Amino acid sequence: MLDIRWIRENPEAFDKGLARRGLAPMAAQVLRLDKQWREAQTAAEQNQAARGKLGQEMAAAKAKGGDAAAALMRRMAESKEKQAFLEAEATRLREAVDAVLAPLPNLPADNVPDGKDAADNKLLREVGAKPKFDFRPKDHAALGEALGRMDFARAAKISGARFVVLSGGLARLARALGQFMLDLHTCEFGYTEVVPPLLVRDAAVFGTGQLPKFADDLFRTTSGLWLIPTAEVPLTNLARDDIVDDEKLPLRYTALTPCFRSEAGAAGKDTRGMIRQHQFDKVELVSIAHPDKSTEEHERMTGCAEEALKRLGLAYRVMLLCAGDMGAAARKTYDIEVWLPGENGGAGAYREISSCSNCGDYQARRMDARCKPKGGKGTRLVHTLNGSGLAVGRALIAVMENYQRADGSIAVPPALKPYMGGIEVIAGGV
Repeated sequence: MLDIRWIRENPEAFDKGLARRGLAPMAAQVLRLDKQWREAQTAAEQNQAARGKLGQEMAAAKAKGGDAAAALMRRMAESKEKQAFLEAEATRLREAVDAVLAPLPNLPADNVPDGKDAADNKLLREVGAKPKFDFRPKDHAALGEALGRMDFARAAKISGARFVVLSGGLARLARALGQFMLDLHTCEFGYTEVVPPLLVRDAAVFGTGQLPKFADDLFRTTSGLWLIPTAEVPLTNLARDDIVDDEKLPLRYTALTPCFRSEAGAAGKDTRGMIRQHQFDKVELVSIAHPDKSTEEHERMTGCAEEALKRLGLAYRVMLLCAGDMGAAARKTYDIEVWLPGENGGAGAYREISSCSNCGDYQARRMDARCKPKGGKGTRLVHTLNGSGLAVGRALIAVMENYQRADGSIAVPPALKPYMGGIEVIAGGV
């Protein structure tokens, strides 16, 4: 949620930020509603003050006796009705302001490049050597199906499109990837492992910015709870309605969870294979940071996600997303894209495997998550950050394609061998 006080003081900057997101100016509309709300709020406060004086007059009149007290009682009753109306009107107008602000995205940071889509993103660095093959590399779907350990047809019978059944060595490899990444982030980078709920209330999904605008991208149960699209939702909401001492920040959380997405906005995209699924596992990283230190925390988090790829021996690149390509809650985002040699018929391509975003105080304002100096007065909204550390399914794809052999088998990367129970090569029947 954007800060209405900031918008009052910076209407031109507000409209400029929306324009960078490809949206029309809204300052005039927002400020008009805001003015009406403040006027209604002032009227309610003035009427309440008048009622206080009227109450004092009535008490004095009762002490004296006579008809004056009865007249004042009638005025008090009328004032009570007026107060109820004014408070209801102020509430209605405040909700109208919030209804306009709630769907709006975060405003891009000043150092985020302008642009409409991925074509305008900025390459920051390429890391690692791409593998060289003396054969045409296959994509993960062809490899997995040939091994008999990746079954899309049976998954479709059970659940429909965009699901997969993994078995044998590939199921073990997926589990190994999740455990490897959890161990890396908890043992070496100081994240606290959490096992969060997978079903959350409206307020939790609103708090991280998926509601109200992106409801169609989520799955909702008949009881009204939402299946999490990412562990970002429950992990970030751990700070909801809380005031944390500055010295305890940053709070760093990680979780390996299933994630559920309807992919309503991705019809026709990546229909083959595991790139875009309704259900997938992901290791999530979340930081609750002091507002003065979120920039450095963003760089640190991105480095943690990169390290997972380095340990796996996978080539990747880091992109700074342009204003038009960022997620709604982000003010700055780095995408990490891993090299997949089997894409495009063996020509290869980079595909996203992690997005690391600094959301500033956008989510914290929706959740009322604050910090304060220990023993001091006054609070500030915390800054929240989130990133994939990494998406397990896409990491599995990357390992399969980069470590494939001419006979269709998959070599297990050294970093994963301790988790594979002695399996070093995944071949037919393994």
